[in-house]
Amino acid sequence: MTRPTLGLAAAVLGLVIVAAGGGFFWGERRAAKRSAGAPPPASAPPAPAAMPKASQSPSEESVEVTLTPEAVARAGIKTAVVRHQAGSASITVPGTVTSNAYRETKATALVGGIVKDVSAELGAMVARGQRMAVVVSTELADAQMKYLSAQAMLSADHQKLTRTEKLVALGAASRQELDDITAVHAAHETEVAAARQRLLLLGLPAQRVAALRSADEIISELTVVAPGGGTVTSRAINPGQVVAAGQELFVVADLSTVWVIGDLYEKDFSGVRVGAEASATVPGTPPLRGRVAYIDPRLDPATRTAKVRVEVPNAGGMLRLGMYATVSFGVPSVAGAVAVVPRAAIQTIGGRSVVYVAADGDDGRFIERPVKVGAAAGDGVEVTEGLRTGERVVTEGSFFLRAEASRTRSGS
Repeated sequence: MTRPTLGLAAAVLGLVIVAAGGGFFWGERRAAKRSAGAPPPASAPPAPAAMPKASQSPSEESVEVTLTPEAVARAGIKTAVVRHQAGSASITVPGTVTSNAYRETKATALVGGIVKDVSAELGAMVARGQRMAVVVSTELADAQMKYLSAQAMLSADHQKLTRTEKLVALGAASRQELDDITAVHAAHETEVAAARQRLLLLGLPAQRVAALRSADEIISELTVVAPGGGTVTSRAINPGQVVAAGQELFVVADLSTVWVIGDLYEKDFSGVRVGAEASATVPGTPPLRGRVAYIDPRLDPATRTAKVRVEVPNAGGMLRLGMYATVSFGVPSVAGAVAVVPRAAIQTIGGRSVVYVAADGDDGRFIERPVKVGAAAGDGVEVTEGLRTGERVVTEGSFFLRAEASRTRSGS
């Protein structure tokens, strides 16, 4: 290698060494700057001491709410002791509210004619004997004419019979003549009685029939009255309409009790008996308790269900005919005794049921506890998991505790 070549190589090697050293120095300074500019790690803040406080359980978030005695009093918080009773399962079926057919009465046309007036409106309350409509009937007028005619013939026969009896006593008439007139008189008495009975069957009042003496007193208007007290649930006529004898004009239903007709599935037949307790629930109303009054012995071949009838009270007319309902039947459970709490103790949060348990020895501390709810049990609800006998659960004021627990979860 020549001297100029060696010099060039030495110069290149020197430049490489200088560049490497500068890069190392620049990297060290940049790292130092980052270390100097970064703030020291902050220490963990202390846990807040505000009430209520939250605690975490392995399965669900649980909350404790602590209140002063004054706050407990203001919230009106009351508790009840958890009791145990024999458990029950629940059979639930869909149903429909209908009228109590045994408390329905129908107003029918006793005579054919033309409707003159209708005073009973659909849905109106009527009393037994109240005027509902007026029907003009030639049939009624004809029946009164026949009654008057029979009365006239009977009156004539009576006079003839009296006269013949006197003649027989004088020997001026035979006994055979008297017997013939007596038979005719008896036949006319029967005709009068039959004509009178027909007028009564056509709806003419007895006092009106008794007062009927001449054609001038014949009436052609018949008043249709309510056969029973209740609500008019059906009206089939309007003024000017022609009706036939026996035609249904109105239906009056006593709705103080109603029927809920459910469809009982074949698999549940063994669990429901006539006389068993049941409850019916429709949207917007509390459960109404009743009893199973009838189970249809016939099975619908298409749905494999039988009709079950539950009679429930309908105070205030809360249940409307045709409403959809849910019917529940309690049946004995093989699970043994279960805890029962008042309905008001159960709160629902995010799709789960919870209760608020009063802590032992601390009247102001309440623990939110998830529970598993079972069937209704009288005025209470079965709790199959989450409670022990003797614990105290909040019944009044549980909604307030729920709100306080919600504030804790949100961190406010």
